[in-house]
Amino acid sequence: MNFKPLGDRVLLKVQEAETKTASGIIIPDTAEKEKPTIADVVAIGSDVEHVKVGDKVIYTKYARSASVTIDGEDYLVMETSEVLGTFEGDK
Repeated sequence: MNFKPLGDRVLLKVQEAETKTASGIIIPDTAEKEKPTIADVVAIGSDVEHVKVGDKVIYTKYARSASVTIDGEDYLVMETSEVLGTFEGDK
């Protein structure tokens, strides 16, 4: 991938919505699902200080972002101010 976000923007790969609850109940495709708000950082701009490539982050539900397709994969580009925080350890 040859994409580098500008300034304080990050390129995120959104994680797929869960299809099973923690207790093992399978959520059918017909059920209304919340928009996922957890993503992996794929690339960062030159002014980004608090996240790094490979971090797993949570972002605001109604984040101002741009959806882009690169090499057949869907990503989001957003400013770091829309990122609420990172996960420590495994999520």
